[in-house]
Amino acid sequence: MRNDGWEQKYQEILRDFGFSKKHDTYSAKFLNSLLRTDFPLSKLEDKIKGKTVFVIGAGPSLSSSIISIKKFKNITKIVADGATRALIENKIRPDIVVTDLDGNLESLRKASMMNSIMVVHSHGDNIGKLPIASLFRNCIGTTEGRPFGKIKNFGGFTDGDRCVFLAKYFGARKIILFGMDFGNKIGRYSKETNYNKQVKLKKLKKARSLLNWLALKQGPDLYTTSEKIKGFQKIRFRELQEVVKQ
Repeated sequence: MRNDGWEQKYQEILRDFGFSKKHDTYSAKFLNSLLRTDFPLSKLEDKIKGKTVFVIGAGPSLSSSIISIKKFKNITKIVADGATRALIENKIRPDIVVTDLDGNLESLRKASMMNSIMVVHSHGDNIGKLPIASLFRNCIGTTEGRPFGKIKNFGGFTDGDRCVFLAKYFGARKIILFGMDFGNKIGRYSKETNYNKQVKLKKLKKARSLLNWLALKQGPDLYTTSEKIKGFQKIRFRELQEVVKQ
């Protein structure tokens, strides 16, 4: 288990949402059985360690962010689930996709065919979707609980904040957020199927609190082009070039 306080956060999530640790564990074991190989983490580290990383969420501001994202060809892009569709439609290749398989499955398959690293999360509610992971070329399995076998735990709860935890875990120098709004509106790329809006908003609130917690820890410089987040410096699109160069 991670020794940085994540276990306590996981217990809070289980309690606050009424999730079952038993079901999470079963899901992680199932995903572990589906993965053919233990993907080398060194490949993730090569893309992240010491670098400026874009973390791209599926919030309402994503659409207005695309033009700015597209200008940066050689920046590692870590993309949350539903945002994959927006990038694929705009001919931007995700370097890493973090997904619990709720997003547009065709876009996820296309990202995999483009050699994106697919970080697939297992939890009690997505067991039926996990076989899709076996179709991905470069796939890493994750859990919020105890890591084992081919299943890792980098921290995080929703696809969006898991992207940030992943970037910090592998030693990014700077993390810049796009489409990570955590407000009362759900982005059009956020969900492909019917969902409970109140539960979704509650999850976003929890994700935001986890990023506030993460920002208290020593690590990369943190920026956001989206809604203000405590511990993240708010920047405008026109300031991106300067922040990336620093």
